[in-house]
Amino acid sequence: MAAEHTVAVGHSAPTVSVASYFQSYSVVGLLAVVGVLFVAVAFGAGRLLRPVVPTPEKLLTYECGVDPVGEGWAHTQVRYYVYAFLYVIFAVDSIFLFPWATVFAAPGYGATTLAEMFIFLGFLAVGLLYAYKKGVLEWT
Repeated sequence: MAAEHTVAVGHSAPTVSVASYFQSYSVVGLLAVVGVLFVAVAFGAGRLLRPVVPTPEKLLTYECGVDPVGEGWAHTQVRYYVYAFLYVIFAVDSIFLFPWATVFAAPGYGATTLAEMFIFLGFLAVGLLYAYKKGVLEWT
């Protein structure tokens, strides 16, 4: 048996009412409300059940078992931030290399993907060369 398909001339696509449109989002809204209530109940229960006994020792600034002495401000050398920044740059580089390798392996994308990745690595190399010329990579 062959199924027949007919197209009615002059008829438009079925219309969707506003009520059914918003009804489809009601599940998302209900889930969001339940999530907010869950978090609010958890934080409220924690506040009601925890003991509150403030002592001078508990209110002191504490780090690594050393009692605080002097001011709370400490000088940190900028070069550590530069090393962290360079690390972030190369971590981002590695994040982009893994998807690139999977796309490069797909048929039909080889030459374009390879050229785009060399351009990206070129920009990173220029940044690394700039950091080297400024003396950032010298550990003193």
